[in-house]
Amino acid sequence: MKTVEYLTTIVNELQNSVPLISEQDAEKLADEILNAKQIFVVGAGRSGMMGKAFAMRMMHMGFDAYVIGETVTPTYTEDDLLIVCTGSGETNTLIPITQKAKKLGGKVAAVTLSPDSSIGKLADLIVQLPGAPKDQDQGEYKTIQPMGSLFEQIMLLFFDATILRIMEKRGLDTNKMYGKHANLE
Repeated sequence: MKTVEYLTTIVNELQNSVPLISEQDAEKLADEILNAKQIFVVGAGRSGMMGKAFAMRMMHMGFDAYVIGETVTPTYTEDDLLIVCTGSGETNTLIPITQKAKKLGGKVAAVTLSPDSSIGKLADLIVQLPGAPKDQDQGEYKTIQPMGSLFEQIMLLFFDATILRIMEKRGLDTNKMYGKHANLE
């Protein structure tokens, strides 16, 4: 297969995955974001990168959105929401963060392949995304892509769609958001 043929197959995989996402769970996540005082995002590896992109867009909309582990991340409180981005739901560095957020009384949303995982069991809200796990021998979902690529791509697109839904609920458009975009680049 040539590069553009691979791209066509990837786009088809993404398109076939979308109907597997719960609209009800997606709407709950949007509502939790709108109701939170602050939103914190955490993830590891490529899943963490997708979470960072999501936090950036929430900041562009005027939310107090932060990435766990950054030096400017403030205190998490009972009025806040933690969004955990994890395929397996078993990432060793993410479990204690999720446990601490629960102990502090805030809400936890897991965006994951694995709702029955350790993080899934701690979460107040789960958005299960389709895709293959990193070890594709462990799952039934088939993809031509390596490791967790399909899950990570779906996560990015799901987060972008969530941004659109929140923009709609808040009456925002791109021009209103652009005022929060970095201007020292």
